[in-house]
Amino acid sequence: MARFFGSLRAFSRAVSTRSAWTRGSQRRQKQLISLAAAAVGGIGLGGGSYYLYRHFFRTATLSSWSVDCNEQHGVKAGEVVPGLPEYTLAEIKKRSGGEEGGGRVWVTYGHGVYDITDFLSLHPGGAEKISLAAGSALEPYWAVFANHNTEEVREILEELRIGNIAPAERNKVIQQGPPNSGPYASDPQRSPVLKVNTQTPFNAETPSVLLAENFATPNDIFYVRNHLPVPRVNPESYRLEVKGEGVKTPLSLSLEDLKTEFPRHTVTATIQCAGNRRVELNRVKPVRGIPWTGGAIGTAEWSGARLRDVLLHAGVREDKIEHVHLEGLDNNPLTGERYGGSIPASKALSPSGDCLLAYEMNGVDIPPDHGYPVRAIVPGVVGARNVKWLASVVASKDEYSGFWQKNDYKGFSPSTDWNNVDFSTAPAIQELPVTSFITSPADESILTESSGETSEVTLRGIAWSGGGRGVVRVDVSADGGSSWHTAEIIAGADQPYNRAWAWVLWETSVPLPESREGRVELVCKAVDRSYNVQPESTGPIWNLRGCLSNAWHRIHVHIPKQ
Repeated sequence: MARFFGSLRAFSRAVSTRSAWTRGSQRRQKQLISLAAAAVGGIGLGGGSYYLYRHFFRTATLSSWSVDCNEQHGVKAGEVVPGLPEYTLAEIKKRSGGEEGGGRVWVTYGHGVYDITDFLSLHPGGAEKISLAAGSALEPYWAVFANHNTEEVREILEELRIGNIAPAERNKVIQQGPPNSGPYASDPQRSPVLKVNTQTPFNAETPSVLLAENFATPNDIFYVRNHLPVPRVNPESYRLEVKGEGVKTPLSLSLEDLKTEFPRHTVTATIQCAGNRRVELNRVKPVRGIPWTGGAIGTAEWSGARLRDVLLHAGVREDKIEHVHLEGLDNNPLTGERYGGSIPASKALSPSGDCLLAYEMNGVDIPPDHGYPVRAIVPGVVGARNVKWLASVVASKDEYSGFWQKNDYKGFSPSTDWNNVDFSTAPAIQELPVTSFITSPADESILTESSGETSEVTLRGIAWSGGGRGVVRVDVSADGGSSWHTAEIIAGADQPYNRAWAWVLWETSVPLPESREGRVELVCKAVDRSYNVQPESTGPIWNLRGCLSNAWHRIHVHIPKQ
């Protein structure tokens, strides 16, 4: 067995090199076949071993006509190769996936068009991740996964070349641009990696398969929840107003004041939209709201001044107020109404509340979509109260009276509908309940014998609970909950008691049912430090706004017949 894995590792290294794909290198091809034979020969050519041999033999003999063309013209990856077919961006998207594309997966890089279908199963990061780029450009994804930016990877890619982008479209912007006119015309460029739900206002989520790739979500793929157009703010003229009841000294702080007059504090915190996983509630009965799947959640390292420090500097006393209003610069272009919300004063002023007036996200200035120049960070609390483009902080005895505090982001009984709902009867959502999410394998993916996935499957995911209640356990089942396996928490387990503001990443391998052919359901549920656990089903937690969706997360995988 040791010989088998040693040979397999050697073969895997070999097929990752450029010559492994080239038909013209007969000597190298023979070496690859020998390595493959050695890998499977140690344990015989039965079952998965035979499949492994056949699969890699086919891989080692992929056509190299494009390589020969590349070498003949001396071009680099992504440059135009004379004589190859030309495709418009619409054709590339249309031919990638679906019936018309015959199940093929095409991508672009630079001016080149590539058919990566036969490489999917060999991709070290998994087929589901590279498939995110299907029909589009690789560059935005490689910007996130910078380890791809090597000459070796580009050479391998070039060997999958099938054509060039049509000349008229070679200089088209690959980013997702804002509208050309109107109130949203000044919105920033966005990464096409994001899964867009609405363009105006812009709302997009992180693809679920990428959520657990990093403990801190890269800024470019952090989910975006905008209610209104993104305001353009001049950092030189920016002012944050601090005022209200019980404020002895009203403040008008510049960005520089926040950076120099108050200690810099850093908090790693997860932010989640109240409507994350709304689509699961919509399957029970239609709900209103953005159809978030599971990617309206992200974790970042936030840095800025403590909200507590600023309020105390203004002379605020907790016994004089009950709420702190947070209002943004984003406003309705028709009515002038600004987005805002409020949090309990006890949270804002608590030494352990860790609320920030943040000006940095993951070590850089907060990007425009995430609140530049200053965003309120309220750890453990719903994203709606983490107000962006912060304009004012107001101490008050009363709750914020704006629409998004009083008439949105609230939970209701399943018996409440739009004919009898009274928003004044429900409290505004603050802390969110415990949740977890399977990020890998992808939902409806096909497990392959070559990867050993037909006897057991490795699952990865995230889990989080609001209010600083750390996740203490994640349970996973491959039989609908009849039996459970405890996952290993691989990141985020060492957070302080009652200040566990960030998610945890988890992983485990579970055996599949003996009668496992066909469609198999995989399930996860999390338990937090207060031993709150996710509910089993969505029916009892259904509500007309589709908020607080935290039932067991369920996905399905397919196992081919043996």
